[in-house]
Amino acid sequence: MQYGAVFPHNEIGTDPGAIKAYAQGIEALGATHLLIYDHVLGADPDRAGGWQGAYDKDVAFHEPFTTFAYLAGVTETLEFITTVLILPQRQTVLVAKQAAEVAVLSNNRLRLGIGTGWNDIEYEGLNENFSNRGRRQAEQVDLMRKLWSEDSLTYQGEYHTITGASINPRPSQPIPVWFGGSAAPLLKRCGELGDGWIPLMGANDSARHCIETIRRHREALGLVWDDFGIQAQAQYHGGTPERWARHAEKWRKMGATHLAIATHNAGSTDAEGHVERVAEYLEAVG
Repeated sequence: MQYGAVFPHNEIGTDPGAIKAYAQGIEALGATHLLIYDHVLGADPDRAGGWQGAYDKDVAFHEPFTTFAYLAGVTETLEFITTVLILPQRQTVLVAKQAAEVAVLSNNRLRLGIGTGWNDIEYEGLNENFSNRGRRQAEQVDLMRKLWSEDSLTYQGEYHTITGASINPRPSQPIPVWFGGSAAPLLKRCGELGDGWIPLMGANDSARHCIETIRRHREALGLVWDDFGIQAQAQYHGGTPERWARHAEKWRKMGATHLAIATHNAGSTDAEGHVERVAEYLEAVG
């Protein structure tokens, strides 16, 4: 099981030097991968009708592709994972283009984690349909993979049309696509189309059931399990070295291939402090 970190999106600030130092710091510690969360719009709590959600306009989220493109130039081995990019609220061809560029600039260090999201305010602002987001996601993945590999294609889907065109440059290797979420239709898509799963839950019976469900869907299509990944997360806040080690072992036994520590929401600190938290965690899990 490989260990990484979650980008402290709301606490890292906007100093490029600090962001660079953070990424280089965790890479030097031996972290193999960096997760970044994704939201485009935050709602104003004072908007008409009010707002209650997991975040609002005062919570900062760095844009994944531009952040990773910057970090690709200042790191050597760190793998980058969107966790998770809300794919259906974006134009598919543009995502394929942006992901391809990050893959090129990072020498194939991008893993594209995707989800469908829950915040219809973002879909409204991005002029995409919230109600059919799940159905569109499967076609989006199919189209992106063709754009990443084909010099020219004609594509006629339910939601996309391309006539004799493609993107350039294209990545020299396939970009892995991992699915985040736990709804039954999502688990089916993940099993049939995904290279891995990103659980948004703990190492519990629910996660175990999701893994078993994904595995069944893969087996039904004759797909192998050995190269399928599971990207779990852990929380620094409220933890101890003993609890972190026990939690990591639970995920390892459930088949997780990657585990990243989230160091935000644990008290005020700077970029160096977040690196030190990652160091504490890595020492605890060995």
